[in-house]
Amino acid sequence: MSATAGDTRPSYHITPESNWLSDPQRPFFLGGEWHLYYLYNSDFDFTNPTGGGGTEWFHVTSQDMVSWVPQGVVIEKYQPRPDGVVLGDIETGSAVIDTENTAGFGENAVVAILTQMQDGIQQQSLFYSMDNGYSFTPYPGNPIMPNPDAAAKLAFRDPKVIWDATSNQWVMALSEATKITFYTSTNLTTWSYESTFSPLDSGIDLGTLECPDLYQLDVDGDTTKRTWVLATSANGYLYNRATGTAYWTGAWDGSTFSASDINPQWMDDGSDFYATVTWTDSRFTEDEMYAARYAIGWTNNWDYAKELPYYGGWAGQLSLVREIRLKTIDGVVTMVGEPISPYTNVFNTSSSANGTTITTDSTTASLPEMAGGAYVIHAVVSKNDDDDGDEVRIRIKGDGTYGTTLGYNFITSQAFFRRDNDGVAADSMATAPNEAYDAARAGSVPLPANTVTLSVYVDWNSAEAFVNDGGRTLSGLIYPNLGAETIEMVSGSGQLSLDSFTYAGISV
Repeated sequence: MSATAGDTRPSYHITPESNWLSDPQRPFFLGGEWHLYYLYNSDFDFTNPTGGGGTEWFHVTSQDMVSWVPQGVVIEKYQPRPDGVVLGDIETGSAVIDTENTAGFGENAVVAILTQMQDGIQQQSLFYSMDNGYSFTPYPGNPIMPNPDAAAKLAFRDPKVIWDATSNQWVMALSEATKITFYTSTNLTTWSYESTFSPLDSGIDLGTLECPDLYQLDVDGDTTKRTWVLATSANGYLYNRATGTAYWTGAWDGSTFSASDINPQWMDDGSDFYATVTWTDSRFTEDEMYAARYAIGWTNNWDYAKELPYYGGWAGQLSLVREIRLKTIDGVVTMVGEPISPYTNVFNTSSSANGTTITTDSTTASLPEMAGGAYVIHAVVSKNDDDDGDEVRIRIKGDGTYGTTLGYNFITSQAFFRRDNDGVAADSMATAPNEAYDAARAGSVPLPANTVTLSVYVDWNSAEAFVNDGGRTLSGLIYPNLGAETIEMVSGSGQLSLDSFTYAGISV
């Protein structure tokens, strides 16, 4: 770890108080508050990150999905059954509110179905709560879904359960190596296999699929265009990208998902948006539920998660909570996302600039004096008829030598995120470069006019960029040097027009 790393805990992202955080579990609203669980490893070894084992579910609650209160571990790892059999650690799954008492535990029981792994064998277990998700009881019949090929240690994990009102049954999407399988149940304890969705059968290798998700959204807010979405964490190397969250739009008939196009789209074009979960608000009307959903992901990547220069006695964070929608962009149904509105309460508007010019000289833009570890930038940049510039670059967390760059190229119509010279991580991994960390990430953003909007949410060691009202997003960890707080805006060459610029720091 570099001596300049410092103890820089993010200000407005979920992090563990100590030790390791990874996959979020789908939140729900119950008892007047939001409940979210994440995978937590209390035995994480900072001196040997590849060692230390076993995750469990850690509980946090919130009134606004921005400020979260830690409540502690609620489903512990390595709990023995009454007969003494240990089923393993507690891994990813999902929780539902059983409003109709289909499982028989009681009305409004919170039922969590999740993966337990012991000796490399993954199975699905059930835990239930009668106190709004603050404590859970293991089902005595665990595992409710034994591994169908335990001898081969078949990948069999990450159950995501929803209620399908049309078919009047519970539906589970489950990851099984390179495919997603679907199961149905009327009581949450007994499950029947229905079908398999396998991109690999069509020659599309996305690696090991994890953390599937199945839900509905309206396209362009049109209730007559209600569409099913299947999402999963996947490897995007075929598409010149990192691991991330892939999705397909299509149809679900109660037993089978059919994709409109077998080639996936991606929820985020950055390197660090994985294990994503989505949810809705049970207080919404039906049309509100399908107009938009919320989403949150793990801000990390297994290609380097255990190599990063963690500091401060904690490791891992979750993304901003986003509101996601389906919107037709250039004739393609596309998922767009922006931070939920309560984040506006996190920041104070401190300074702005309007009507300035961007050149290769950082002083030309005449930006206000800025500093701080956590802030948000909103910028509108144009390439007008008299502008000969090609690329706008926003350099954040700079110190004259190091920094991270986000921006947009008007020639290639791509937004980008570059962090190969961020500081601490660039130095700590210099002797054994990590190509996945150093690679620049980009996403295509065609413009109806030669104007682009960029909103960049910067926390102490992450940045999330939302381009053209969330038409494209790019998320990534960054590890700046201590005191690296400069912000600059320049062009790649020539001149561009800065129509507006606002910087807002954290509210005190």
